[in-house]
Order: sequence, then structure tokens, then C-alpha cells
Amino acid sequence: MTADGDRLLRQAITYGGGWTAALGAAALLGAAAELLLPAALGLAVDAALGEADRRWPLAACGLVVLIVATDTVSNLASGAGTARTTARLRHRLLRHFLALDPRRAAHYPVGDLVGRLAGQAADSGQAGSTAVIGLTAVLPPLGSVVALLLLDWRLAVTFGAGLLLLAAGLRAFLTDASAAAAGYLGVQGRIAGRLSEALHGARTIAAAGTARAEIGRVLAPLPLLRAHGTRTWTALASASGRTAAVAPLLQLAVVAVGGWSVAEGRLTPGQLFAAVQYAALGAGLGSIVATLNRLVRTRAGAHRVAAVLAEPPRAYGTATLPAGAGRLVLAGVTVHGADGRPVLDRIDLRVPPGATVAVVGPSGSGKSTLAAVAGRLRDPDAGDVFMDGMPLRRLSPTALRHAVGYGFERPVLVGETIAEAITLGSAEDAGEIDTSDGRSDAERSDAERPGRGRLAGLTRAAAIDDFVERLPDGYRSRLDETPMSGGEAQRLGLARALRAHRLLILDDATSSLDTATEHRIAEAVAAHPDARTRLVVTHRVRTAAGADLVAWLEAGRLRGFGPHRELWRDPDYRAVFSGSAASHPESADLPAASHPEPAESHPEPAAR
Repeated sequence: MTADGDRLLRQAITYGGGWTAALGAAALLGAAAELLLPAALGLAVDAALGEADRRWPLAACGLVVLIVATDTVSNLASGAGTARTTARLRHRLLRHFLALDPRRAAHYPVGDLVGRLAGQAADSGQAGSTAVIGLTAVLPPLGSVVALLLLDWRLAVTFGAGLLLLAAGLRAFLTDASAAAAGYLGVQGRIAGRLSEALHGARTIAAAGTARAEIGRVLAPLPLLRAHGTRTWTALASASGRTAAVAPLLQLAVVAVGGWSVAEGRLTPGQLFAAVQYAALGAGLGSIVATLNRLVRTRAGAHRVAAVLAEPPRAYGTATLPAGAGRLVLAGVTVHGADGRPVLDRIDLRVPPGATVAVVGPSGSGKSTLAAVAGRLRDPDAGDVFMDGMPLRRLSPTALRHAVGYGFERPVLVGETIAEAITLGSAEDAGEIDTSDGRSDAERSDAERPGRGRLAGLTRAAAIDDFVERLPDGYRSRLDETPMSGGEAQRLGLARALRAHRLLILDDATSSLDTATEHRIAEAVAAHPDARTRLVVTHRVRTAAGADLVAWLEAGRLRGFGPHRELWRDPDYRAVFSGSAASHPESADLPAASHPEPAESHPEPAAR
């Protein structure tokens, strides 16, 4: 358990707001009514014997009604406060996770993260109600001791000695159960992470016929999970057993001492009845055991949520880009892998504004890492990256988002509709879609159809406009209700990337497309009116031949940088494409695009 988890618990208590305050007030009032009820019942007994005011039975009834009312309010406030706190914790956890550096985020598998969001955040959301219930749960035992002391000090001593025995057992339960719950949730998250990995690779597993082995791998931690679960339930059973054994004996002791006091004339029959009720109220520690068990789960869940929140988010600046056309400079960029070896090793690269640069190299040469660093999906461990003279680290998130666009081999489309998946909620683009009259695209004339401006331009450049416009609701079609192939999803991701104003980075973003569609997209991107730099990770010789410049990586180093025609003279460069080159021998004669020649590969100074 960490201090971060305890701090999060304290914060979570405040997240319930007015509901937690209402729960506290209702719980305190209800506890006070429960403590007054035995005394009122005792006086009602004496009233029946003619030894007290006859209005006490009415007072006892009033207390019963008050207990029922406060219990109802407590249940409502507890549920509402827990829901509010859980929602806030989930939003906070998800926002923080998405703000992490991808390398740190990779430490948390999808299944484990879902467990923290769905399970542990909900456990943590009970912090307010658990704290209030826990505090009010100790009032009946303590109040019973005080009440018995007012009746007869002998009763208080007898009852207090029994409570000390019970408290010692509960302390041991809290220690054992806390460790067991933390271990249980940790193993549960590990299993969930392995399961998500297996589901992601389900087709590969089926094709390889390794389903049985994969099931064994996913379920391998089950014995450890069982051990932690057994330890939890053993601790709970032990605590409940001690309570069940001691509580009746404690009540019998109070009855015996109280009967002796009645015989000696120190107590009335009604007071004896009240003493027995206080003994039952104070010794009924089953609710405290349940509350402690709930506290254990809440605390364990909070510590797992806090572990993610303790990860430092990626830092951004507040700067915007100066005027420019997308001059990209990598100055001494080094990136280390998980094993400490360099994935990129002192890369110096200067890309002229508006140029198209193909990034090529054998598998493992660092191509995707270079693409990630160029748009600040990943920060280098050494060196820096500049866009039009401005370090990317100093840019605000908004400036970076508008400047750089990424197209991936397997894009993840986010949002509810096709339009949102492309625009990412940008009012600049999505504002073109007018839904005020409630008609679908199919019910409009071609001139009335929405998205005929920038949004349609993006989909047209990505060769996905025909697919979108054939849908009944066009750009407003829901993603979860729109079946699409891998190539169609890839083209939607490409349309999203084309929103970038300065730098377009394509990491195998057309690998699922046929040659004709890829050629159409390449022409549309090249002819796009916006002046911007393009960085294209590719394995295809034709793509490299059509680029202005080629960055040739080998073992994390920049082996060469220049036009494809010049690099093609090197047999090692031709070997990068192997079968691809053989399929297109004419590629060596393809002319380079008419864009600026490469400048010297030296770092550009940072803007001051």
C-alpha cells in the first residue's frame, strides 16, 4: 500500500460532495436514534409497570420511525455519492492514462486497465460512504459502553473487557485481508491483461492451432489467485467466527451482572431491559466486520487506481508554431528500447518544407520509432525534434494536434459517427454537417448533402468518399453500426490524418489497399493544395521512387539520405526491397518528384 493510494482515498471522499455530507448527517442521526432507543424502551417497560411517564412508548415509536427514515436517506445518499465519485474517478483515470507517454502506458495491458476502470475505480468510489459508515459503525459499541456506565459501572467494565477481545481480532483481520485483497486484484489484472492479448491475436492463435497452449498461459496465475482468495475468505471467516463466539457470551455476562444489580436494587426492570439491549447493540459487530471488509476492498482498489495516476503525464508547452511550411529537423535523436539498447542512434535529419520523404529499411531498423518521434508520439531519450524552428516539446497540445497528422496501418477510429472519426470533434470540419432538419443523406439532393467542403475533400483524397456517401446516413452513420473492411478503416484513418497542416506521417498507412487505390491516394495527397511535409514509412520500392527524398535506416542509424535514384546505385539499398525491387525493376528509372533537393543534414537551432 502506498501514500498515493491513501491520498486518493481522501480525495475520493470529497468527490461525493453534498451526497457524502447528507449521508454523514443521516448516518449520525440514525446512530443517535439507535443509541436512544434502548433507553426509551427501558423507560417504556417501567411505564408499563407504573414506574415512569406513560409517554415513553410513543417516544420509542418515534425513534423507530426516525431510524427507518435515516436508513432510507442513507441508502439514497450512499448510492448517489458512490455513483458520482466512481464517474469522476473513471474520467480522471482515463484522461490521465491517455496523457501518458506511450512507453509508460504500455506497462498497463488493456485488460488490466479495463479492470482498474471498471472494477477498482468502482471500489474506490465507495470511499465516501465507507468512511461515513465506518465512523458511525463504531458509535454503537462506544455509545453502549457510555450508556452502561450511566446505568451501572459494573456493566460497563464487563462489556468493555469483551469489546477489547473483539477489537484485537478485528485488527488482525484488517491486516491479513488488506494484503490478500491487494494480491488478489493484482493477479486478477494480470489474467485480464493476458486475456486481452489473446483476444487481440485470436486469428493468429486459431491459425497456428495453439488455442490450448494459450488458454494455459492465460490461466496460469489461477492458483495464485485462488491462494489470495482463500486467504481473504479465511480471514473474514475467522473474524466472523470470533464475533459469533464472543458476542453471545458478552451478552450473557451483561445479563448476569445486570440481574445481580436488579436483585441488589441498583437497577429497575426497565433499566435491565435497556442494558440487555445495549449489550446486543454494542456486541453486534458483524456490521463492523462487513464494513472493514468493504474498507479493505476500497483501499486496495484505490491503490491500484493511484498507481496509474502516479505515472507522470507527458509535459507540453504553451507555444504555437511560427510561420512556415513544415521544415522538420531531428537533431542528435536517440531512443533506447526496453533492454537499454538504442533503437535510434544519434539521428541527424533535415527535411525541407513541403518535401515527401520515404523512410525505408529492414525490419527492426527503427522506421516506426522515427515516425513516432517526428510527430511527438514518443519523446527521444536524447536530442530534440524541431518543426519550423520550434521544438515540439514547447508546443501546446492543440498546436501539435493541428500541425501533425498520423496515418497508421491499423488505425483505431474513435467517435460515434464517421464524421467524428475523421474530424475528432473539430468544429472547423464537423461544422459543415447540418442536422437541423433531421433528414438523412439519402433523403437530400446531391446539392444538399453535407460535408461538401473540407470534410468531403479529406475523404476524397483518401479515396473513401464513395464508401461514405453510399451509407444511408452518410457522414452521420454510426461507427458501431457500419461494417467496413480493413482497407476502408485504413482509408478513414488516412482521411483523419490529412487534416494536418504542417506534417503528414504515414506509417504503412496504405498497406491494406490495392495498387490502383494506393496510386489514386498518392496522387491526391501529392496534389493537395496545403503545403506540408510528408514522412512515409514504406516497404515498397515504387513509393520510395516516387518520393522526393529517402531516409535509409539500418540498425537505428541513418545509412543514407537522398533521392531514390542515387541510393539505388548501392546494392545494400536495393537489398532492402528484395522481392519488391525484383517486381518493379523499372523503379530504378522512375524520376524523383519535383520538390526541393535535400539540404545538409545538420540540426536547426531551436527558436528562442
